[in-house]
Parts: sequence; C-alpha cells; structure tokens
Amino acid sequence: MSASHANDPVPEDRIEALIAAHRPGYGLARAFYTDPAIYRRDIERVLHRHWHCLAHESVIPRPGDFELFYFGDDTIILTRAQDGTVRALLNICRHRGAEVCTERKGNAAFFVCPYHAWSYGIDGSLQAARLMPPGFDRSTFGLKQLQTTIEAGLIVVSFAAKPLDFSHAARALRASCGEYGWDAAKVAHRRTYALDANWKIAVENYVECYHCSPAHPEYSRTHALERPPERIAGMNAAMEARTRALGVSIVSGDHWRNSASGGEAVDTFRYALHRGVSTGSEDGSPLAPLMGRFTDFDGGATSIHLGGTTFLVCYPDHGMIYRFIPKGVDACEIELTWLVRKDAQEGRDYDLGRLTWLWSITTEQDKRIIEHTARGVRSRFFTPGPLAPMEQNERRYIAWYLDELARA
Repeated sequence: MSASHANDPVPEDRIEALIAAHRPGYGLARAFYTDPAIYRRDIERVLHRHWHCLAHESVIPRPGDFELFYFGDDTIILTRAQDGTVRALLNICRHRGAEVCTERKGNAAFFVCPYHAWSYGIDGSLQAARLMPPGFDRSTFGLKQLQTTIEAGLIVVSFAAKPLDFSHAARALRASCGEYGWDAAKVAHRRTYALDANWKIAVENYVECYHCSPAHPEYSRTHALERPPERIAGMNAAMEARTRALGVSIVSGDHWRNSASGGEAVDTFRYALHRGVSTGSEDGSPLAPLMGRFTDFDGGATSIHLGGTTFLVCYPDHGMIYRFIPKGVDACEIELTWLVRKDAQEGRDYDLGRLTWLWSITTEQDKRIIEHTARGVRSRFFTPGPLAPMEQNERRYIAWYLDELARA
C-alpha cells in the first residue's frame, strides 16, 4: 500500500462505523490518529465544543497588553482593554480576513490591518475603515470574540456559539487552584514543545501513569502516582490528614461528563508524593515560596483535568499548566507554564533551572515516547491492544472522546 493510499480520507459516513466498531477496553484504531476527515470532526465536534485554558492572566497585566495564542487553524489575540476587561479576539480582519495583529506580544492602543488599514481598538471594536461608503456601520464589524471567563487566575475560552455551562468547572478550579493561590500567582516560565503526532496521542500519554515507571525514572522517584492506586491508598490518606491539619480544604471530585449533560468536563484528584518529598523537584526539596493557604508542605499534589486539552498540577510552592494544542492531523504542541507566587523574585526566592528541571525532563521524555508511538500508529499494520488497569483514565478519555465525536 502506498503512503498516499494509507492516508486517504475516511468518508464521513464511515466515521460512525469506526466509532461503533471500537472495542471497549482497547485503544483507538489507526484512522482516529491519521485521518484528515476525523481530525476535522475533532475540531468541530470535540474541541470547539469545549472550554480551553489559554493562559494565566498575569501574561497581560496592564491595559493595552496583548499576546497571540494558536489553536488549530485559529489565532487568538488575548488582550486587556483600558477598563481591565480581558478579551479573546479572533485575529481575522472583518474585511478580507487578513491577520490584523502581526506581533507575537506587546502593548498597543489599537491594531491596524496591514492589508487595507482597517483599524481596531484593543477591545476589538472597529475604529476606522478607510474610504468605505456613507452608511457603513462600523459597530457591526468588530473582531469576533470568544466566550471568556477567568477562574483562579486562569483565562478560559470557548469557541462554541452556545458554550457549555462552566459553573461546575469554575467551582472545581476555585476549590483546587484557588486554595493553592493561583489567583495571586505569576508566570515564571513558559516553554512550547512541537510534536510530530496527532493531538490525541499526546493527551492519552498524559492522562495515564502506566508508562511513568519505565519512561520517567526522575518523576517516579518523587511521585507515588507511578504505582497502582490500591498501593498508595494509605499514603493518600496520610497526605489528606496533613492537608486538613494545615487548615487547607481541597475538594476532589470526578465530574468528567460528556457535553450532553450541558456542562464542562472536569476531574480533580489528589495523590501523595513519596516519603520525605515536599514538591516536584529533582530531589524533592522546596523550590519557591509557599502559595495560597499553605503554611507548610503536605507531601502531596493536586491534578485537574479540564475540557479535553487543559491539565493542571498544583504543588504548595508552584503550579503547572499543561496545554495541548492541535496543529494538524499529524502535528501538535504541548505548552508548559510554571507559576510561582506573585511577589517571588527569580534569583532570590527561586532558581529557574531548579524550578523547571523535573517537568522539562519529563516532557522531553514524553515527546520522544509520543513521536515513537505516532510513527508506529501510522503503519497500516498497527492494531490497538488492550489497556492495562493503570490506564483507567485513558479508557475514560477514549470513551468520552468517541461519544463527543458521535454527537452532532
């Protein structure tokens, strides 16, 4: 079979048959990772239906600040208007579609389209459209905006015309990231990894820790999640007791629901670090000043899975935002953001190399694993195998994804 025939698109009426043919407890068939028609449906039915974290609001602290973010074929201008309002504007001129913002980030009073010089305010309103005829109504041609909300310092957006109810997810973020002080945090560092792989291969790798022990020896030395759940139940109970003794209340809860429920999917869970480990560092020792309501380390971490592409990790002294960004059927990006307390100063309160060491090395390892997997999955001889008990989150994610893909 030639390469071109190997990647011929699956007809739309065959996608339902592929969904129906999925064997529960097994991985996805090859076409779900390689087919352009399925990728288009991923965008339309799965990703544009759900909410996604773009950034921590500290990236645009002042009125006039802006930064570009990418998602699939879309470019989003994240701005802070003069009244302090945060907006997510689609970077598409309402005249002929050119990108109106050509700088990656900065501070501006307005954006001028380089094609025909239509000018837009930082809030997206059309300010000037040169030589248009009398009667042209500028007020109806502002930049299109995504629905936007901010919870625990996180800017979250939806592409949907009628977004899913975010209220339960908002409560989950306040009861987790909020307790860790993320609303009073700042970005210490960001790094983006480009992957030659379908976005789902990257996400599936993230949601399971069956691979942690063989693939991430550094992570596994400090994080008990690399063990089966039943083997760390006692450690988790002891962690929860320490957390309560500090007067911190972090609410866990699995509300991973499909969009038929009308609400966003979110799951918050806690897990212990190994004995003597304070945080996610090379040797387990503290990295930065304590955040939020923490007055000491509780020997644990909190993870939040949100809406299919956003994954968050909270330690008492720093936080992590993992964003998965589709770039095409065979390409995606992983963006990592490290958060610290707002008043923490690099060089005095934290060392950037130590702060970023663990998740940098872990993500570099993941990049290799994911790209090895993507090359294997592209083979016409690939067939999915059975999932292990420790891949319970991947099993759930696959079922959720297929249900979303099938819903018009």
